[in-house]
Amino acid sequence: MALHHLRHAPLALRLARLPHLAPSPPPAARHHHRRLLLLLAPSQRPEAPSRPRALATAAAEADDAGSSEGDGFFSGENTSWKSLGISDRLSSALHGAGLARPSLVQAASIPHVLTTNDVIVAAETGSGKTHGYLVPLIEKLCSKSFSAEDDSSQDITPKSPNMALVLCPNVMLCEQVVRMANSLVDESGEPLKCAAAVCGPKGWPAVQPDILVVTPAALLNYLFDYDPENRRRERFLRTVKFIVFDEADMLLCGSFENQVIRLIHMLRFDEKLLSRMENSGKEISLGDTNEHREDSESESAELSADEEENEDGPVQDRPFKVENAHVGARKKDWRRVRKVYRRSKQYIFVAATLPQSGKKTAGGVLKRMFPNAVWVSGAYLHRHNPRLERRWIEVTADTQVDALLDAVKYGLKSEVHDPKLGPNRTMVFTNTVDAANSVSDILRHVGLPCILYYRESSLEERANNLQSFRENGGVLVCTDAAARGLDVPNVSHVIQAEFAACAVDFLHRVGRTARAGQSGIVTSLYTEANRDLVRAVRQAEELAQPVLVEEQSEDDARISTTGRPGFPLLLEVGLIAPGGNRGRPYKIYQKFRSFFKFV
Repeated sequence: MALHHLRHAPLALRLARLPHLAPSPPPAARHHHRRLLLLLAPSQRPEAPSRPRALATAAAEADDAGSSEGDGFFSGENTSWKSLGISDRLSSALHGAGLARPSLVQAASIPHVLTTNDVIVAAETGSGKTHGYLVPLIEKLCSKSFSAEDDSSQDITPKSPNMALVLCPNVMLCEQVVRMANSLVDESGEPLKCAAAVCGPKGWPAVQPDILVVTPAALLNYLFDYDPENRRRERFLRTVKFIVFDEADMLLCGSFENQVIRLIHMLRFDEKLLSRMENSGKEISLGDTNEHREDSESESAELSADEEENEDGPVQDRPFKVENAHVGARKKDWRRVRKVYRRSKQYIFVAATLPQSGKKTAGGVLKRMFPNAVWVSGAYLHRHNPRLERRWIEVTADTQVDALLDAVKYGLKSEVHDPKLGPNRTMVFTNTVDAANSVSDILRHVGLPCILYYRESSLEERANNLQSFRENGGVLVCTDAAARGLDVPNVSHVIQAEFAACAVDFLHRVGRTARAGQSGIVTSLYTEANRDLVRAVRQAEELAQPVLVEEQSEDDARISTTGRPGFPLLLEVGLIAPGGNRGRPYKIYQKFRSFFKFV
């Protein structure tokens, strides 16, 4: 329901039962919502492809650790930072930062990140993913044995300090990662490894940090700034040994996709140059931009060819190639003419929601580009968090404001909030900026102060408002700009004043509470237009299954219903006519494909 219409009504009416807060959705809009394809995932994962892929899970780590607490967050008492391969110096810094024990996700991911393997971490929000990659990377950067262990290649170029590169989709998340990395200090109070952010108004640091956190646009602007000799780009790419993609599902889709894929090609090409230098015994410069372009185009073509080959089958495990011939001399069987190059960089992908259902989803891209990566999955990935108390309230135009005020006041009750956790914090989510402003007006008029947070406000205003919310608590009225990545401790209550547009947004919103082993409350207000999505989410929770919403293109939208418990729901929402052939994949065309996301 469009709450922004309230801004055009008298303030007195906003506090009473309003006859028409917003017009009822037209039949076409209701039909559009009913076209959302909602499925409940089968109890078993789809059959694994023939190519083996390493997999680690936090649930398995809990079983191995013998955890008896059952809180689903911390690892067992017999699992310590030291047992995971972390040095005493870093362990002491973690204890000083209040991290006495690793979480289940950290215990499952840290041993793999400490190796040279590429790692993909897909775990629920608030499970400790950021420290899950920061801790092992700082350990590797601090270790004197790292260069001898991982840099076994005889690199003939002058040595430079190794650097970790972290890519984040927005400025706020970049600054948050930097704060978390710099909070791990030694006995003198200095960070074990210096982290710096390049994003927004912040320029390139004068002194090279150990951990550089950037947005994709800021990094590309730096790499392709005027540099006649192309030496700056070469030096930077040669220095980067570890690359982390935080919020990987967002970086590999939408407006970030082309930028991130381009960066991956550049980093891989530097690996190939290093491998050639080892074989030839002489230095090869990155200055040959034509060669770089040809190689990147070849790799892109390889990915496209793999898509065609694996249209109906599993992804094949092929080694990365090095093209020595010119593009014009490429043969039909060019995919078989390749050389294996020595890997010199490690790629880590982290996400709380990772689509895997289609070739163009983030998970599908990662399976093709990094077929040998180790996958670490959280115990509650895409599932209901048992530490959450869910409250579902269906509202109408006449009851929406009253229900919202009751929900806010409910979260402010002393018996709901634990005073040991500091000030009470409540987050109220809306779908639009206008709706957020309307909710803010209503709350302030009844004497409930609140803070606004949305992307359209200035960066300084957002940073100040978020800092105020962290320190003083209260009510934060926000859009989905605050749903991803931001770590605000001890949020006790999340309210959806307007229900999320899709299941991905729903999971990220509710993930703002019940973090780091704490409990939380989620109150969802929904209207008749949201019933189908709400029904699917609630049914998934009752069956302890992940919610599955397929992502499809307009021209290729095949959904197989064979054996899926969600098939009756498809019939119920009118997507599939009764009596159809359940053994044949059904093709459904969707004009607005952005509504389809796999969770």
